[in-house]
Amino acid sequence: MASLSFEGETHGEIVQKVRRWLASLEGEEEGHLTAVEAIEQGAEVTKEALRIIASAAPGPIAQSEVVKALTGAGYKATDQLKKSLIEGLDSLGEVTGGSVVKQARDARKSVVYEMNAQMARTILKALRPR
Repeated sequence: MASLSFEGETHGEIVQKVRRWLASLEGEEEGHLTAVEAIEQGAEVTKEALRIIASAAPGPIAQSEVVKALTGAGYKATDQLKKSLIEGLDSLGEVTGGSVVKQARDARKSVVYEMNAQMARTILKALRPR
């Protein structure tokens, strides 16, 4: 009997691995997210950051109603923004018949990244610890 398993520390990691596997079966490019997937993952990262920040506060502060309310408000704002962005993309797709999203995807595929030696030295110099 054949089996397939995925390992990850979080649900999001497992979902990402499953999506990559499914994309490879369908012949799609591996590792590229759709706009909606990027929005959804960004929202989850934001909510996880809110949770971490709230839990990092000292016990009495972390358990206060103010911190709980602020964290809840951050979750709600993140979910509302995610919903609005996805609805906006869906509306744009409907109005243009998907051509704008396709043009953006095609532009991404055709972009050539080029860096001259001087630019590379400048970036490396900026990254070096002082």
